[in-house]
Amino acid sequence: MEANPPLAGTAALITGASRGIGFAIAERLGQLGARIAICARDASALEDARARLHSSGIDVFAMPADVSSSQQVSSLVEKTAAHFGAIDFLVNNAGTSTFGPVHERSEQEWDTVLDTNLKGVFLASRAVIPGMISRRRGHIVNISSLAGKNSFAGGSLYCASKWGLLGLTYCMAEDLRAYGIRVTSICPGSVATDFGHPPSGKDRRKMLQPADVAHAVEMVLTAEPQSFISEVLLRPTQKP
Repeated sequence: MEANPPLAGTAALITGASRGIGFAIAERLGQLGARIAICARDASALEDARARLHSSGIDVFAMPADVSSSQQVSSLVEKTAAHFGAIDFLVNNAGTSTFGPVHERSEQEWDTVLDTNLKGVFLASRAVIPGMISRRRGHIVNISSLAGKNSFAGGSLYCASKWGLLGLTYCMAEDLRAYGIRVTSICPGSVATDFGHPPSGKDRRKMLQPADVAHAVEMVLTAEPQSFISEVLLRPTQKP
């Protein structure tokens, strides 16, 4: 833990945090002094993540949840708030995808991707916003992607979800800024995780790392309160 951590006394909820980007964000915000709530669908992986964070001295609460379920999201937010008293930061990180030509994708695949990547952000944000409004402060960070700004063959479902997420994020920012609530989108390029990106032959050593995305989250959450960073585009120094 850092001396005089800048996020001491705050609480952050990170979705999809059992591994990869979500875990890196949870770990970094915990190092900055925040109390951390994490969720994921895989209970076993989530418990492993909780144990790793706890062993690092981070105050962590973990609860399995599927962000596409309004009931599970409501329960997650209620229990997190009961555990920590308030949720200062929400990081919507949970995501999934399937890749391939649009005419070969199924309706179920469409529903799974859009429900997780877009509806899940809506449900989680809607659940935490009333508490943030009552306190007239808070910050929501949506982990989008450069795929929300660029098209590529086989990416129709994923790009649709991330383009939609950017539109949702920008509108949320306008809805909430009068209450002192900041909303930010972070758009990384390909990150070296086991997320289901299509085979590309990219050099993983040159790709973004989960810690790079966590650093971007740290940057936006520690900005001075009179301003907010509305969007971050994150690219590797060298093309993989």
